[in-house]
Amino acid sequence: MSLLSASDPQATQKINVCLKDIVKTVKGYDHVRLTSESNLNAMSTLHKKIEQDDRIQGPQRNKLKQIYEDVIKDADKEEELLRKALDKIYQIRQIRSEMRIAARNAGNKETIRRGALMKMLATSAQTIPLWVGREGEDPPPLCGAMPAEANYVAQTGDMAAALVRSPDGDENWILAEVVTYNQATGRYEVDDIDEEQKDRHALSRRKVIPLPTRRACPETNPEALYEPGITVMAIYPQTTCFYKGVIKEQPTTGSDEYQVLFEDPSYADGYSPPLYVAQRYIITVTDKKKGK
Repeated sequence: MSLLSASDPQATQKINVCLKDIVKTVKGYDHVRLTSESNLNAMSTLHKKIEQDDRIQGPQRNKLKQIYEDVIKDADKEEELLRKALDKIYQIRQIRSEMRIAARNAGNKETIRRGALMKMLATSAQTIPLWVGREGEDPPPLCGAMPAEANYVAQTGDMAAALVRSPDGDENWILAEVVTYNQATGRYEVDDIDEEQKDRHALSRRKVIPLPTRRACPETNPEALYEPGITVMAIYPQTTCFYKGVIKEQPTTGSDEYQVLFEDPSYADGYSPPLYVAQRYIITVTDKKKGK
């Protein structure tokens, strides 16, 4: 895989094209929205007229039906344009990830202070796409608690949980960023997100678990959330390591977090008080994972 470098004019051009497309799409959305508001106002006015008369006449019925059809068409157009704009935003994210990793490969290593790193990770969790499917559409793999497909390969820049060996020989799950995947060897190269020197690890697929790429919406897709009482691995707040815990409460909105009870022998019942963890930083448990 060829990464786009920060100085590559092709990368800059791709981002500029995406930005222009976003501007064009948003302008189109504004136009449709104005039309939609006009139709909604007409519908409201007609409803009030019917309520005042306490009856609906034939012409009114036909007109109301036509307005409803127009409003539905407007809503479909708005949805199409919003999804198109979001697709362009995700393309820009992917290009920037490739640029950042290319810069790192060239020796331009980032140094991020602890507080800034924690803020960046929180923002990342809040801004991954919220899955909003079409009517009858099931949530896709890597949406909330939905697992990846068996043959899924994480892309450059994707976040993952990686099982790495420490100098003392223990294996622990850490938050990492995917650099490359070698199809021939079936191994990933990942960077520890919290390593000041950005040490790189070469790991087999079984030691790399892709993190969710979309948030699940509790109101529309509760099946894509972990149930209370389920044992998971979750990032302990203000760290970049995954520890074993139990789901206490699910999110109630798309922007909410889980409440997790982490295993902790320092407490009488063996668990910490409930701590908040974003959907993005929770994965299912396998035999290889270590508890806190």
